[in-house]
Amino acid sequence: MITRGAMTEYAYVYILASGFRKLYIGITTNLQQRIFEHKQKKDPDSHTSRYNINQLVYFERFATITAAIGREKQLKGWLRIRKLELIIATNPAWHDLSLDWGQPTTPFNPATFTPSTS
Repeated sequence: MITRGAMTEYAYVYILASGFRKLYIGITTNLQQRIFEHKQKKDPDSHTSRYNINQLVYFERFATITAAIGREKQLKGWLRIRKLELIIATNPAWHDLSLDWGQPTTPFNPATFTPSTS
């Protein structure tokens, strides 16, 4: 964790995809802001802007920037098929994980909770 005053920051490794499944792997300490920048095409000449790569399909959180950098390098070294398997294992529908940000959530209700049998 990166501590700045009373605020604790984490580092994130994330994977963005386009509608045609082009991938981009990045790292940030402010995931929401960084994804917003990709979606707004802050840098029109960037790879993500040119290929419309702006759907957050995977991310991991790390306590240190060093750990996140190591994981980013590891993922970038993987073959494409392995990256796809990672995304599909956690997000098989390729849902844009950032779409629900800022939306109200339903509080947990133990009366309606059904535990998984697997």
